[in-house]
Amino acid sequence: MSPRFAALFSDRRRVLVAGLTLVVLGLAVWALEKNLAVLNPGEILAHLKSLPRERIAEALLFCGLSYAVLTLYDWLALRGVDHPLPWRQVAPTSLIAFGIGHSVGFQAVSGGSIRFRDYTAAGVPGLKVAGVVALVSVAFALGVATLLGLSLLTSPDDAGRVLHLEPSGIRELGSGLLALVAAYVLLNAIRRRPLTWRGREFRLPGLPLTLGQIVAASTDLCFAAATLYVLLPDTVTLGYPAFVGVFVLAIYAGTISNVPGGLGVFETVLILLLPAAPPEGVLGAVLLYRVVYYLLPFVLALFFLGLRLLATQNERFRRYGSRLQDSVETLAPPVLATTVFLAGAVLLISGATPAIDSRLAGLSEMIPLGLLEFSHLAGSAIGVGLLILARGLYRRLDGAWWLTLVLLAVGAVVSMLKGLDYEEATLLSVILVVLLLSRERFYRRASLLEVRDSQRWLMATVAVVAVAVWVSMLSSRGTDYSREVWWRFAFDDQSPRLMRAGLLTVLLFAGYMLWRLLSPARREPDPPDAAALDRAASIIATFGGNTIANLALLGDKQLLFGPDGDAFIMYQRSGRSLIALGDPVGNPAKVEALTWAFRELADRSSCWPVFYQVSPDQLPLYLDLGLSLAKLGEEARVPLTTFSLVGSKRQSLRNEHRRAQRDGASFAVLAPAEVEAKLEELRRISDDWLTGKSVAEKGFSVGRFDPEYLSRFHCACVLRDGQIVAFANLWLGAGREEMSIDLMRYGPAAPKGVMDYLFIELMLWGNAQGYRWFNLGMAPLAGLENHPLAPFWHKLGRIVHRYGEPFYNFNGLRRYKEKFQPEWRPRYLASPGGLVLPRVLVDTAALIAGGIKEVIWKS
Repeated sequence: MSPRFAALFSDRRRVLVAGLTLVVLGLAVWALEKNLAVLNPGEILAHLKSLPRERIAEALLFCGLSYAVLTLYDWLALRGVDHPLPWRQVAPTSLIAFGIGHSVGFQAVSGGSIRFRDYTAAGVPGLKVAGVVALVSVAFALGVATLLGLSLLTSPDDAGRVLHLEPSGIRELGSGLLALVAAYVLLNAIRRRPLTWRGREFRLPGLPLTLGQIVAASTDLCFAAATLYVLLPDTVTLGYPAFVGVFVLAIYAGTISNVPGGLGVFETVLILLLPAAPPEGVLGAVLLYRVVYYLLPFVLALFFLGLRLLATQNERFRRYGSRLQDSVETLAPPVLATTVFLAGAVLLISGATPAIDSRLAGLSEMIPLGLLEFSHLAGSAIGVGLLILARGLYRRLDGAWWLTLVLLAVGAVVSMLKGLDYEEATLLSVILVVLLLSRERFYRRASLLEVRDSQRWLMATVAVVAVAVWVSMLSSRGTDYSREVWWRFAFDDQSPRLMRAGLLTVLLFAGYMLWRLLSPARREPDPPDAAALDRAASIIATFGGNTIANLALLGDKQLLFGPDGDAFIMYQRSGRSLIALGDPVGNPAKVEALTWAFRELADRSSCWPVFYQVSPDQLPLYLDLGLSLAKLGEEARVPLTTFSLVGSKRQSLRNEHRRAQRDGASFAVLAPAEVEAKLEELRRISDDWLTGKSVAEKGFSVGRFDPEYLSRFHCACVLRDGQIVAFANLWLGAGREEMSIDLMRYGPAAPKGVMDYLFIELMLWGNAQGYRWFNLGMAPLAGLENHPLAPFWHKLGRIVHRYGEPFYNFNGLRRYKEKFQPEWRPRYLASPGGLVLPRVLVDTAALIAGGIKEVIWKS
């Protein structure tokens, strides 16, 4: 197996989940096959055509009522996290989140990302938004349990026939479910303190909110069940109360199966629990239900999301503009990728089902048979291509965008040629137009061959291909599978055509997966050479406002450049972590694509992607990558435009400065060209400092004494009797935004308080040179919240801060920096988080210290 696939399946838990999902899908398909052995696909269409328009209108009405109630999920959840918002502000976000989440799947991720961007922009903290997502899931579970329990109690006879149980057993099951709900309600009524589980605290929402959740979720599910109930054939004699229980079971089975959209599972449960109903009528009703309840809200959600973006030009909606524009930037590629994936599924399913006879008869008079056969095969091939390209669209690749446009255009044509499928042609054309209007969202020039196949994409693609092949076999049932049938061609003989399309689908997808399996993994890039370092220096001089970017020039880190060479990420591997230092450096327009490239590089290397010491400015970017954030501490930055030694607050600094001057200290700044002549003198001071402190050179996040590295920078020196007694290399940021120092070394002849004197002179020098900030570096574990509800990481950090003081002097370091009256800015670690975080921290500490041994023992 190639390293690419080894990395994909390295996590055993993910393999287990994927395997179980595919098993569930296989069982669902097998059950459908068994129950629909005599099904004629034409009967499904016949049921749909026979439905009165009044029934469809009723389904639309109940669907609208269900989505209206869905907005209460968010409205109540926001009150549960003590951050209420007006319903008129919550409703649009909730409707769009549910409309997209129901169709895309993975509601907590797809709908959660919409909630995160809108609610955080409205002032809701990120952790509370996570609480909102959790409470929405809890509300759904409460509604399922309540409705199922009531259904079993009110209709025990109907439920007994469906579940093949005695009415007494049905009543006991219903009572048990309602007892669980009642116990949860009682717990919320009597308990005021948070629950504790595995070291984490969970605050209960309280009695009024819990009752509101139960009412809202139950009402929503009742309306959703009614949407399907009115579409069922009249031969379904099950009463509505009992059907609600069947519907809730089917919905819940589809949700917990983890199969995308509950595909096949929802239908299987309904057919198994409604044995007296004609299966073709049930499938026809479910098909129309999916259109009404899923596809239509999905399209409307996309439409209104676009309208909200356009509304930014209107002064009335300008307050929503900035956050919605960010939402569209993030959501457009995933949503379009999902839509293209669904379009591919539609083409595959269409290629596996017979064309409408009347359309085929008309087509036979217009085109030759060979063109019809070719178009049918081309439609299935294009369907497989769209499934594959959807992954590239998700990664915002311009190559995937161009190829998708071509396949959509050709697909619209072949849809008409293979059976006058104008519905498909219209769908593909609409997606084509939307994709054309979204050109600027797909800007990455990375190769399609380097995009890793994610577990979810692979699982969903296998599911679609399997269902398409199964439908093809179902449609061709009764056909004599002899050798001659594969070469039989006729307008009115559709079974061989469907069999050939199914075989082509399997061959194309199997060939693609085999090619990916055997393709070699990319080799890790070599350490940067002189040309790469000069290239990085040019980028830093143009875009490096944050001075930590200069550590790239040390040469000990690998550099990942963007495709246009105007941005880079510096990183090193430690253990199982691929650790980037600081934010990406370079052209802001290329930063997002570069971070995704780094994420993909980590995946190919079977590593965790980690960003160390990132600034608050780029936090949304790391959240979009799916990473978690942990606060490392706070960075001290002194505003140089107001810095001076005048005033009572600067008394201690004046005293330190004057004492050093009385001891004969003077200050000078050497240009890079002058540093080379002083390197041996500087080396002696550095060696004396390392020996006196009994420490070794560190790495990664701090520099070391390297002649080539030091020769690239200015050097601030303290002199005594004409000899250098202390020095620090200067980092000067682009645009005179920031300045800082890296190495700080002094010898035994340096006067007392030499570092204070050096800092003061540097700040005065920076003020005179027009620099805005002087960066004093980070105070580790500073600024962590001291609150009972603070995150676990903050509590752990405060414990380390308290009991680690004798070893690291956390408080002393912060007090030293405080005397310069800086402004504090947080710095974060972005990593996969969870149980991975301790290992990431060990890998990072080992990288900085030079090994695990140096983390524990000073050397």
